[in-house]
Amino acid sequence: MVAETGKMARGSRAYWRASAALFLAAFSVFAAVYSVQPLLPIFAREFGLDAAGSSVALSATTATLAISLVLMGWLGNRFDRKALMLTTMMLTALLVLAVPASPSWGVLVGLRAMLGIVVCGVPAIAMVYLAEEMSNDALGLGMGLFVGGSALGGMAGRLMIGFLTDLMGWRAALATLGLLILVNAVLFVVLLPAPRTPRGRILLVRELAGNFRTLFADQALPLLFACSFLMMGGFVAIYNYVGFRLLAPPYGLAQSQVALVFVVYLVGSLGSAWMGALAGRVGRRKVLWALIMVMIAGVAVTLAGPLWLVILGMAILTYSFFGAHAIASAWVARRAQHARAQGSAVYLLAYYAGSSAIGTLGGYGWSHWGWPGVAAISGGGFAIALLLAMRLYALPPLNLPPG
Repeated sequence: MVAETGKMARGSRAYWRASAALFLAAFSVFAAVYSVQPLLPIFAREFGLDAAGSSVALSATTATLAISLVLMGWLGNRFDRKALMLTTMMLTALLVLAVPASPSWGVLVGLRAMLGIVVCGVPAIAMVYLAEEMSNDALGLGMGLFVGGSALGGMAGRLMIGFLTDLMGWRAALATLGLLILVNAVLFVVLLPAPRTPRGRILLVRELAGNFRTLFADQALPLLFACSFLMMGGFVAIYNYVGFRLLAPPYGLAQSQVALVFVVYLVGSLGSAWMGALAGRVGRRKVLWALIMVMIAGVAVTLAGPLWLVILGMAILTYSFFGAHAIASAWVARRAQHARAQGSAVYLLAYYAGSSAIGTLGGYGWSHWGWPGVAAISGGGFAIALLLAMRLYALPPLNLPPG
């Protein structure tokens, strides 16, 4: 079944094939990006680093990813969207395979920085593919499933690396992940329908600048970009340093046991799909601020001493974060209209810039004040995001077509 507009209708065969393919793509690139997160304490020991220094293995990737997304948002129209995402997955696999061969910390960080440049093809292009190929009533759930793939990819990458590191060491564990991404690339090319929307031309610099001016002249979009920066930064700060907390007394967990914490990403996958669909029914502005309040509550619960409460707090945070991310990203794709590619690129630039900046800042919080320092930095960012979301709630909606 195809919608009257020629786009994929929700529930059609093409819709589910596209959703499955983009789920695999998101799974692969986000597993690659975040696979080193449970290894940060090991990097600190092996390379003689503090907590903030070891986090550069992750922040180098997210920093180059943030910058590359803007360029991809500009030049991405030159390439076939399916071919570009496939190339991204293949190069991602090769770089993941190369990282374990790193002879020094500098080489490892350099390869991880290259990975950020390579992986940008999936998040930048997939969001545009979804917005262009799916009907309006399908976009919310489609975006939610894509974000769910990123959640599961982040979880699986961390979980797999944590367990395999205990069994065979971190280098062999990363090599195994690289091989899995190659398999996913084959499945991706079989499943994804070729895009129906013709490739656009490359915008002139003057036109590109005009699109960016349009984005920042909008009342809502700059607030959504700022929310993206703050939400992702605070979220990554929590996950960057929870391993340091749980490996240390009084918990003293093993690496594989710490990796089990990332199972809570499963609730993130559910949150992105369910909250995305809910926001499509009742309105994004009515759901986003409430989810950010739940994120703050989740951080507060992690301050408790018992391990089960720490895990519960992270589950609450993860569910609400991925739900908020699915809503905000779909909101940008919807509101940016003819500047959709640039809108998605700026949203993701803010998203990964927050990961790099606040994610690293959390390391200083850990070094000076322990877990309360990490929670204060993360929760403070969420509190500012809540104020912005409440401002979004008060803004009048644009007069857009239904959907």
